[in-house]
Amino acid sequence: MTQSEGPNGTHRAVVFDMDGVLVESEHLWERVWAKFAAARGKTWTAAQTRQVQGMSAPEWSAFLADFSGATESAATTERVVVDDMIAALDGGEIELLPGAALMVTEVADRAPIALASSAPRRLIDAVLDRHGLTKYFSATVSSAEVPKGKPSPDVYLSAADKLGQDPSDCLAVEDSSNGLRAAAAAGMTVVAIPNSDYPPAEDALAKAGYIANDLNDVRLHLVGALPEPVGS
Repeated sequence: MTQSEGPNGTHRAVVFDMDGVLVESEHLWERVWAKFAAARGKTWTAAQTRQVQGMSAPEWSAFLADFSGATESAATTERVVVDDMIAALDGGEIELLPGAALMVTEVADRAPIALASSAPRRLIDAVLDRHGLTKYFSATVSSAEVPKGKPSPDVYLSAADKLGQDPSDCLAVEDSSNGLRAAAAAGMTVVAIPNSDYPPAEDALAKAGYIANDLNDVRLHLVGALPEPVGS
């Protein structure tokens, strides 16, 4: 039995990551970071992407500006990149992953849910609004709103606090190395949905209580660890 398996009612809340869990967007982040660097004569590779995955917007924008030798400030660098991500969303490129909508709605019917994302606030709100998911989330937290981004636990601790729950009573769904590390460091039971394009490191994956094959698997696992819906 994994640490998160057990009878219904074992946990009281769920905290989701966004990129790679609800929407397919990791490749778009890499694309816009590479575009910014290329415009300044630098070549951004998967190695740099691995370095910044999980960082908050202030953290990755400072890294990107320094890497690119940009004359722009970190704040301006962030705005340029996020503008490109919003354009990608408007162009229909940031779509929900298969099973994401059903997972969110079914889980929210059983327990309060939150979002703990490395994405900046502007993009979080736009993505949830575009896909009609805003109403299901009792709380959303950007790592830009806490002292440190993933792998520090700050964003998950803040999400649990906003839900009024002890982190140990929360399940967390993550796909990336630093996200898995952050959720585990917060004391949550971690459900991993490994990103096939950016596979998590073995040490990070080992922190998961359950490793899912797809979002349908995640949904069924979460439902099995949460109370029955009210009125059922």
